[in-house]
Amino acid sequence: MTEGWAFAGEPPSLGSPGGAVTLVEGAGFCVCGSTGDISADAPHGLFFRDTRLLSRWQFLVDGARPELLARMEGEPFATTFVARARPQAGRADSTLLVLRHRYVGDGMREDVVLRNLAGEPVSCTLSITAAADFADLFEVKEGRVRPRGHQELRAGHDGLAFRRTWQDDVRGTRVHAPGWTATQDGTLTIEIVVPARDEWSSCVQVQPYLDGVEFPPRYACGEPVERTLPSLRLQQWRLANPVVQTDHRGLAEVLERTREDLGALRIFDPEHPDRISVAAGAPWFMTVFGRDSLLTAWMALLLDPGLALGTLRTLARFQGTKVEPRSEEEPGKILHEMRFGADSAHSLAGGTVYYGSVDATPLFVQLLGELALWGADPTDVAELLPAADRALDWIQRYGDRDDDGFVEYQRATETGLLNQGWKDSFDGVPFADGRLAEPPIALAEVQGYTYAAYVARSRLAEQAGDRESAVRWADRARSLKEAFNRDFWMAERGWFALGLDRDKCPIDSLASNMGHCLWTGIVDEDKAAQVAEHLLSPEMFTGWGVRTLASSMAAYNPMSYHDGSVWPHDNALIAAGLMRYGFVEQAQRIAGGLIDAAAFFGGRLPELFCGFDRAEFPAPVPYPTSCSPQAWAAASPLLLLRAMLRFDPAVPDGQLWLAPELPADWGDLRIDRVALAGARVTVGVADGVTTTSGLPPGVVTVSAARPVAPAERSPA
Repeated sequence: MTEGWAFAGEPPSLGSPGGAVTLVEGAGFCVCGSTGDISADAPHGLFFRDTRLLSRWQFLVDGARPELLARMEGEPFATTFVARARPQAGRADSTLLVLRHRYVGDGMREDVVLRNLAGEPVSCTLSITAAADFADLFEVKEGRVRPRGHQELRAGHDGLAFRRTWQDDVRGTRVHAPGWTATQDGTLTIEIVVPARDEWSSCVQVQPYLDGVEFPPRYACGEPVERTLPSLRLQQWRLANPVVQTDHRGLAEVLERTREDLGALRIFDPEHPDRISVAAGAPWFMTVFGRDSLLTAWMALLLDPGLALGTLRTLARFQGTKVEPRSEEEPGKILHEMRFGADSAHSLAGGTVYYGSVDATPLFVQLLGELALWGADPTDVAELLPAADRALDWIQRYGDRDDDGFVEYQRATETGLLNQGWKDSFDGVPFADGRLAEPPIALAEVQGYTYAAYVARSRLAEQAGDRESAVRWADRARSLKEAFNRDFWMAERGWFALGLDRDKCPIDSLASNMGHCLWTGIVDEDKAAQVAEHLLSPEMFTGWGVRTLASSMAAYNPMSYHDGSVWPHDNALIAAGLMRYGFVEQAQRIAGGLIDAAAFFGGRLPELFCGFDRAEFPAPVPYPTSCSPQAWAAASPLLLLRAMLRFDPAVPDGQLWLAPELPADWGDLRIDRVALAGARVTVGVADGVTTTSGLPPGVVTVSAARPVAPAERSPA
């Protein structure tokens, strides 16, 4: 069985402020109610490797649920629930404080502490009722849990043991509770007396086992948790990160939130602990995702280029090698997502890895090229170059299925994703009149990513002295750009088609996807002004951000997932694209709207929010099931900052393009310790004057914006 990936996350509040609490670390996470209890009637549970180990965890004092007073957030994997027992008969107030210190990591440890504040002893009965259904993570998330296999429960002298046998898979949960009495209904009880002005404590340990092998506790009872590996990793991350100083309070808050969330969303390959990647989002997407991880790593280059290198190495390790319709694997293809549950063979992916993504493969090559521009070690780039070439071979042989020069998608079986771009909901690719496009579909932004991949490969060949390959890939980039601007541009409307359908008919919706095309540089400069105008039009721009679909389109729904909502990562890419083409004011409006919106979410941009206009509602309207923290949303402020700075390294050319255009209300700004080619760079903007220090040897600042497509020049 594939080993689960290590993760250190923060306890976010999902849904309403009084809603669920999530603790995540390693291959496990726990979602519970605000009181600490796990309810089978909610999407709660203790999870390990995408399987629910506990479906119920209810704590009672004398048969009653303690009254919650507060929750004290600790490290990403820990929290404390502070409550009081119900007052005893004849008393107005309780004198019994109840503390539940919870630590999650390859299982769960719960330290129960009762503190008696009265001048006389207090006797009481404690009980914990547990259950385990071993449901798949997505069954729980989507409320479709159904029993599978043979399940059994054993009550012993040291606690409870749950077990499920299904086909060839055996999974179990052990609840170790020394001193407690276990009964066959899944209840642990203990009778205690808490001395006057004193306290009583007990430790309960929950551990998973797979195929008869029990996993050792991450935090063993009686051992301190302060020096655990997850804590040390987060401390090292915080110390190594760049530091941003800004006069703008909202920007400072969101950047601090970004740093903490990206640190929490890192995952570690158990076979290669030095390879750090980024999970898509907590709590349900704490796994490797191709598109999400690649775009997040790109946006986070300003914070830590190491995330990009680790992500590329991880995805290269699982790059497709064969044709497998159920998983949609093909030689050279980059995965869409990875799962570890026992039910994964019966899920969408048909296995632990699913490859149904059309854009992850070109994004892989694009990110490698960008990492080289940031001065990555040439040895690391050379190591990944064969994977990039396999990815490009996939684009030519499988991505361009009809040999028309465009990359299309169509699922291989009825169980795969119908839409395989970033708007992957079933209705995410509509025509202006509301009809849904039929595959094979060539999406606009995918052609942009492919163009950027060709440009990146040409640059890499030029840097390696391979002129022939450099010319070949530059020619392919130019040919694709010419065909894209010819076939996707709808002159009568003044915008690019969302895509081409199976009949090569332009999908004529006004959508945000063309903003990604600005980011990649595939748009002809004579068309860019109209694109910018439409993106910032009242139909598209809400005041908080650009909608995924214009309000004038038939399929528009501001409360939908992809047809009218606002996605921060989408907007960050659009802002970067606008700035690339010189539309400074438009890019600043998007950046300002997003930073303003973040303030209503505690400084943390969610995965998405509803697309209602700012003039109608004075605060952004949350989307009910939005992930938070979510990786590319968390990284979006970093790309906004980079775009406003117009910070574009080209280390192999000895250049750092730097021409800040900060919004006026951002004031002065300074960023220290930006990692660039082994150096630590400082950039300051004060009173309109830009300063730099710590540049790598041989690199000079170019006080201008990077040309729209500098790498399309004929290789030297």
